[in-house]
Amino acid sequence: MRLTTLCYVERDGCYLMLHRTKKNQDENAGKWIGIGGHLEENESPEECMLREAREEAGMELKNLRLRGILTFILPDWGNELTFLYTAETDAAKLPECREGVLQWVPVDEVMSLNLWEGDRVFLPLLISRQDCFSLKLIYAPGGALIGYALDGKRQ
Repeated sequence: MRLTTLCYVERDGCYLMLHRTKKNQDENAGKWIGIGGHLEENESPEECMLREAREEAGMELKNLRLRGILTFILPDWGNELTFLYTAETDAAKLPECREGVLQWVPVDEVMSLNLWEGDRVFLPLLISRQDCFSLKLIYAPGGALIGYALDGKRQ
């Protein structure tokens, strides 16, 4: 199982979103996602998230907070365990990103973007809940969400 991080950085009522448009053979191609990436050897999830924020977005994060553990069941790409964070930054200027285009998107407009179906489940939880939640997202081959369990309860 792959170990990854994902963060929704907030600034002035917007989330930093990455429109994945530049990588070849990218399972996220065309989707809008937060920033993050794969844990490297001997790296904690927090160290990974701080490193990825510097590498992808050229920014330092503050108030990094673990908000959820996401278990992705992905028959096409292999299962993944993701540490979901929120954070803030003072950075205003966004650099070129090798994976796509970074953009500040008003929080109330994020759901109108081309998102994974599972993101439509957990993004509202970042607003409605203050605790750390566990979400299992089950995808069919081809990428359609076929079910999920929130805090161990099938929905």
